[in-house]
Amino acid sequence: MSESMYAQLVGLCAAVLLLCAVLIVWRRSLHGQIRLLAAQGWGLGVLVAVLGIHEGDGQLMIVAVLVLALKGIVLPRVLTRATVTDNGDLREETPLINTTASLILVALLMMLAYLVSRPVQALGSTPPVAAVPVGMAVTLFGFLVLSTRRHAVSQLIGFLLLDNGIGTIAFLTAGGVPLVVELGVSLDVLLVVLILQVLTSRIRAEFGGADLDDLTELRD
Repeated sequence: MSESMYAQLVGLCAAVLLLCAVLIVWRRSLHGQIRLLAAQGWGLGVLVAVLGIHEGDGQLMIVAVLVLALKGIVLPRVLTRATVTDNGDLREETPLINTTASLILVALLMMLAYLVSRPVQALGSTPPVAAVPVGMAVTLFGFLVLSTRRHAVSQLIGFLLLDNGIGTIAFLTAGGVPLVVELGVSLDVLLVVLILQVLTSRIRAEFGGADLDDLTELRD
């Protein structure tokens, strides 16, 4: 793989990750957010594969397959199952801030990500280092979704968005993590999402919805 193609592929994958994150913040449809999260998982998996091919690292290629399977297929399907029996409640109806304010915060967080990443970018001029602000921005967008969305499934999406951002930074700055560590972390994330999916389904079955604001009004 030539250096120019390598730089273009890293930039393209970073653009996919960032675009999906912005659209997740913008969208209110839970199914739409899940599809975007799946696309972002595929983008992250392809990014890891590109890094592995360029570095000739077979272990990194195995990690790429793991990321594609877990973040691009398994986790989105688990989240989709969490919304199948939602009885039409498939939108984030009560976010703490509206769409316009969310997009303004996205722009501000993007600038913050570039400012915070400047010390890392000063260490080199390689394509992965240049894409580090994207990973930082995705992480900050995950925090934004977690703090402004009230639906339980949206909270799960924000958690996974945060995890994608942290993983992106790790792969871009250090070539990822050892396979055993990545496998352990991935299984932990899958377990957490499965548990929360079960809890969300039980909450919906008991109270007819999964809006956290409605649940805070419950009394014994």
